[in-house]
Amino acid sequence: MPVLIAGTVALDDLKTPFGEKKGVLGGSAVHGSVAASFFSPVSLLSIVGKDFPKKHIDFLRSRNIDTRGLKITDGKTFHWEGFYEYDMNQAHTKRTDLNVLLEFDPELPPEYRDSKYVFLANVDPDIQLKMLSQLGSPELVVADTMNYWIENRNKALKELIGRVDVMLLNDMEARELTGNPNLISAAAEILKLGVKYVIIKKGEHGALLFSKQSHFSAPSYPQDKLTDPTGAGDSFAGGFIGYLARSGDLSERNIKKAVIIGSVMASFNVEDFSLDALRRLKHEDIKKRFEMIRTFSRFEALSQDCF
Repeated sequence: MPVLIAGTVALDDLKTPFGEKKGVLGGSAVHGSVAASFFSPVSLLSIVGKDFPKKHIDFLRSRNIDTRGLKITDGKTFHWEGFYEYDMNQAHTKRTDLNVLLEFDPELPPEYRDSKYVFLANVDPDIQLKMLSQLGSPELVVADTMNYWIENRNKALKELIGRVDVMLLNDMEARELTGNPNLISAAAEILKLGVKYVIIKKGEHGALLFSKQSHFSAPSYPQDKLTDPTGAGDSFAGGFIGYLARSGDLSERNIKKAVIIGSVMASFNVEDFSLDALRRLKHEDIKKRFEMIRTFSRFEALSQDCF
């Protein structure tokens, strides 16, 4: 089943303790789309300027990503410049040039309106709500956000959370949104807004899945190669929804499996700059790492004579 992914497409300047790259392919919709494409065909909705290299469009199309929803307009592509120090969980922004993103007022092509699996990647929640209003009857809508929208579009963001099925936040965002330092309590407050599931991403410490009935703690892959964490959360989301679209199984049991798939895709994303690790990735690599995480997490029950 195809996945519709809407968000940003960017040209990034990145610096980490392990190197520096300029003008590389990035953006929330790009990382999400490439990760999802390992499991399902993807339709991409975004905007770029005429400076956006054709080779990047060719790459996206090579990944079975439909780019008919990628609008090319006069002006420059959204640009982000940032760096990481040795705490790779924290990105430091040096410069953000919204450029043509200021014109992003999406009208869904008719062929996208009946999409059943949708990822509203990080962008202004007013835009996310507009895209949501143009959809027919999706089976699963996943949304992501960031601290800027929590601080500047709080009302719209909370409305969005009440209208989607799965809300993704990192641990800092969950605390900021609710004003609650305890992640269990914070998730409970977010669920009260009407969303079915809350996923709190914790970077190298894994992810937490919450519903009103239960919660699930997913481990991360023990990373021995960390180069660039940019787009890891979007790769998580893309793997998560791409797997669910492929399986067509939205049971809580399978959603837990999708969280592990998301962690696997994020773990590959951070191993190189931009999309370079995912360019080299093979399906057998994904299966192997998924099984490794299962092995790391498996343990036996206590024996009856333990106490």
